[in-house]
Amino acid sequence: MRVSVFGATGSIGESTFDLLRRRDDLTTVALTGGRNIARLAEQARALRAELAVTAHEDCYGDLKDALAGSGVGVAAGTDALIAAAERPADWVMSAIVGAAGLTPGFRALAQGATLALANKESLVTAGPLLMREAARHSARILPVDSEHSAVFQALVGEDMAAVERVIITASGGPFRDWTKDQLAQATLAQAQKHPNWDMGQRITIDSATLFNKALELIETREYFGLEPAQIEAVVHPQSIIHALVGFRDGALMAHMGAPDMRHAIGYALNWPDRAELPVARLDLAQLGQLTFEAPDPDRFPALRLAREVMEMRGHAGAAFNAAKEVALDQFIAGRIGFLDMAALVERTIDSLLSDSGLTSPVESLESVMAMDQMAREVAGHHAAAMA
Repeated sequence: MRVSVFGATGSIGESTFDLLRRRDDLTTVALTGGRNIARLAEQARALRAELAVTAHEDCYGDLKDALAGSGVGVAAGTDALIAAAERPADWVMSAIVGAAGLTPGFRALAQGATLALANKESLVTAGPLLMREAARHSARILPVDSEHSAVFQALVGEDMAAVERVIITASGGPFRDWTKDQLAQATLAQAQKHPNWDMGQRITIDSATLFNKALELIETREYFGLEPAQIEAVVHPQSIIHALVGFRDGALMAHMGAPDMRHAIGYALNWPDRAELPVARLDLAQLGQLTFEAPDPDRFPALRLAREVMEMRGHAGAAFNAAKEVALDQFIAGRIGFLDMAALVERTIDSLLSDSGLTSPVESLESVMAMDQMAREVAGHHAAAMA
């Protein structure tokens, strides 16, 4: 099987690399990364990749030097990323964070590849378009988010018509018990320390705000074709149950596992079979108890905003994601506070509601990118006023 990994040096990419390096029946077509050139080169050598690509053109020389004599091809820049996605592969991991991962994923689907989708933004911004593209090329999309992989696995052999609801779980992040006054003073250092998961900076902060879970609500609708009222979120601090599917007979099917992304990645890599994976086995007696609580919409408004976006449909997902990314950038840069992130997203959506095509149907990737750019500009203006 020929495989490619987009976003190889991020947290999902590293977990994917760990699984790939244990296999001797795979050919690595392409690995892509950002500015962690030393690690990208190390991975490319270990997997004997045909091509390594950095998204940054100014890093080309460093990557070329790091891979000199290895036989691995080297390229850099956005066009190189897209060209790498157009290389024939059977299985492609889409793990580039943000809207930047959208186009490579579409190009991979055009090759008829199985797309292991860890890039949340693809379904959030262009869900209907992405699913149509997969169908057009007889390609397959397999979810890699732990929650959506859990739902996917719980639905094996089931009739979607019998599904009454889907419940995705959230750890609650590092600020689960903080008051609103405390959240207003939350620092970057505090926000990027997750209690359960080992993730990159941006995803970890999104988990702290619950924007990560907000994106997952929208993803659940787009991937499984559910109505917003059928999708719930519950705070589960232990991160052992990743999702539950409720059926019309009242039964709940739960997917449980250690908080290790290699489970979801491995399931997608080996689907439709199950293979042995190097993940911890649960000891239920040692766990002792699993707890659940409702998320607080006052302290964490991201879930409410996501529900409003789901009702709007159209390009609202693209605007929501773009505004969220701008807000995150502003928080990381120290220009706005922790609670200001949700406020900035809400102001941006409100500003775009009048005559911007926000709720018009998604017909092309170009219209999605146009809304993405428009929302970033509007969010930027609001951020400057808030700073």
